Amino acid sequence: MSDSSAPLPSGPDSTRVDRWLWAVRLTKTRSDAAQACRGGHVRVNDRPAKPAMAVRVGDQVRVRLHGTTRIIDVTHIIVKRVGAPIAARCYTDRTPAQPPQATGPVIRRDRGAGRPTKRDRRQLDKLRTEFPPPA
Repeated sequence: MSDSSAPLPSGPDSTRVDRWLWAVRLTKTRSDAAQACRGGHVRVNDRPAKPAMAVRVGDQVRVRLHGTTRIIDVTHIIVKRVGAPIAARCYTDRTPAQPPQATGPVIRRDRGAGRPTKRDRRQLDKLRTEFPPPA
């Protein structure tokens, strides 16, 4: 029997947002989830969430983790941490796709080549002005 057809574990009608974020594997630890809530990085239905705020099926959770804001719709409430395939079925990820980053050429020097000469530095500066790093 595959994980996609396995029944979801039964759960209560609501649970704490920090516990749910940890249970569906959006954070590594429950204390990380609570800290994100206290830091203002979690919103439930566009309202700032404290760690003990209740989350229910149908709620929208916005969580900013690792520099990315994820928009999650709650589809199932669980309170215990489960395997990743089951956890992924407990929410719908509506995070918009990130636009591709425009990157210029990678400037590298040979290992052990020593310090760049004046000529090398001028060429590097010219490359950097032609292809500025993405903002």
